[in-house]
Amino acid sequence: MNGVLVVDKPPGPTSFAVVRKVRHLLQVKKVGHGGTLDPLASGVLPICVGEGTKLAPFLLDASKAYETTVRFGVETDTLDADGQVVATHPVSLDAAAVEAALASFRGEIDQVPPMYSALKREGRPLYQYARAGETVERAARRVHIHELTLLAFEPPDRARLRVRCSKGTYVRVLAADLGRTLAVGAHLQALRRTTSGPFSLGQAVTLETLGALVAAGEPLPWVSLAEALAHLPAASVDEPTALAVAQGKRLPWVYPDIPGPLRLLRTDGTLLAVIACASDHSVEFRRVFR
Repeated sequence: MNGVLVVDKPPGPTSFAVVRKVRHLLQVKKVGHGGTLDPLASGVLPICVGEGTKLAPFLLDASKAYETTVRFGVETDTLDADGQVVATHPVSLDAAAVEAALASFRGEIDQVPPMYSALKREGRPLYQYARAGETVERAARRVHIHELTLLAFEPPDRARLRVRCSKGTYVRVLAADLGRTLAVGAHLQALRRTTSGPFSLGQAVTLETLGALVAAGEPLPWVSLAEALAHLPAASVDEPTALAVAQGKRLPWVYPDIPGPLRLLRTDGTLLAVIACASDHSVEFRRVFR
């Protein structure tokens, strides 16, 4: 089994719990995911199986899109509804005020990663410091908010937003920063990922549906390795070149207009490798697929 299954993750379990469930259903060892969703969040979670686990670095780099509910007037330690309330504020907002505040968050912005995150400091994830009541300094990171749309304002204290953003964006932080801009505080009440790179909710299946398909011996909705990286340019190679790639032979870079990464496809359209141009204009193999 090689490829990607797009799972519609429910709120509650961790992304790794979904990986464990799929591993158990399929009875295979090599299973991973292409981008963590917090337990609170639901939606598109690409599950990589077999050779598909080699795709994970390229999937993590992809843009994501979400629909989210922000609650104003209540701040939590985790910046979402799973956390403990640390402050409350009176709220007097309308749709126009929220819309005006959103303008400053579109485009390239700086975000400080949250303490409750898996980012590491001196070998320890930040959430371990947070649980011990410690706060450590975090450097701001540049992220890109491609789209930030107010879908609805729900008086007195909730807004539904659509967000399309670059990798590394914390929507929890976006919600908290929005509340700070409006001087009322806020946290993320709900989050649903609608796209992750080339994957969308239209392709996604629930764990229950996946289990039923496996139990009935029905075909699974696999996304092939080549399709999973459809956002990368592609070039087909002949059989002698494919053999040279499989053997790890040194090859010259023959794609002057494309620095990479680039998908190499076999004559049957299956994914052979992901490559880039090395500094000496030879082929750098990022991943080779059986």
